[in-house]
Amino acid sequence: MRVGFVQNNPVFGNVQKNLARVEKLLEGQSADLFVLPELFATGYQFKNKKEVQGLAEQVPEGTTTNALTSVAKKNNTFIIAGLAEIDKNHVYNSAVITGPNGYIGKYRKIHLFDTEKACFDPGNLPLKVFDIAGAKVGVMICFDWRFPETARSLALLGADLIAHPSNLVLAHCPQAMITRCLENRVFAVTADRVGKEDRIEGEALKFMGKSQVVDPDGNILVRASETEEEIQIVEIDLEKARDKFLTPHNHIFEDRREDLYC
Repeated sequence: MRVGFVQNNPVFGNVQKNLARVEKLLEGQSADLFVLPELFATGYQFKNKKEVQGLAEQVPEGTTTNALTSVAKKNNTFIIAGLAEIDKNHVYNSAVITGPNGYIGKYRKIHLFDTEKACFDPGNLPLKVFDIAGAKVGVMICFDWRFPETARSLALLGADLIAHPSNLVLAHCPQAMITRCLENRVFAVTADRVGKEDRIEGEALKFMGKSQVVDPDGNILVRASETEEEIQIVEIDLEKARDKFLTPHNHIFEDRREDLYC
């Protein structure tokens, strides 16, 4: 399976420009799955919930989902990307999953970070694994990485690979995702953004880039720069994620002592 990420630098609030930029970046690129960052088409630093409501879209009827589906069909690929979703009076920090045959599903971020709590409603959909190009793919968003239960739950559901749209500002995540892959023997594709946003006084954000693909043995197969827009693609062997034995006598799931855990 060929998997890749897009690392972009969106202009806050300019959805059409950001969509056009990502489509340009994907021109001529070939992979089974591309992962795009969290909130890749709107930007990240919303001031309040009302501002989110002004840029959030319905899923799958919205502009961003339709644009991604069009690109997926054109490039014969699957895409997982973060966006702001509106559903009646609720807004979610969501990810959409789409492919050559159209919309597949969505995930709503369950662990909101910092000022997101004033802007978004917490996700209310169960963690789920999607069938994508012969792989079982789970989805989590950015700060979900900080809670090991997220990746473990997806792995127990059968995920071979975790797609991880992100807007990273905490330094530990790229290294922590190595641990998540080791804990669960899964691949992970973290798609981060670059650039800065300074829309709230005293709370300037610098996004750290370093999008990456990590394998079940904790190897970084590719890692992007800290400052540049880029696309990277690698080939992975899904069978590595389906072998949960560390030694002939140690299986990472069967050896769990659930009788003694909290």
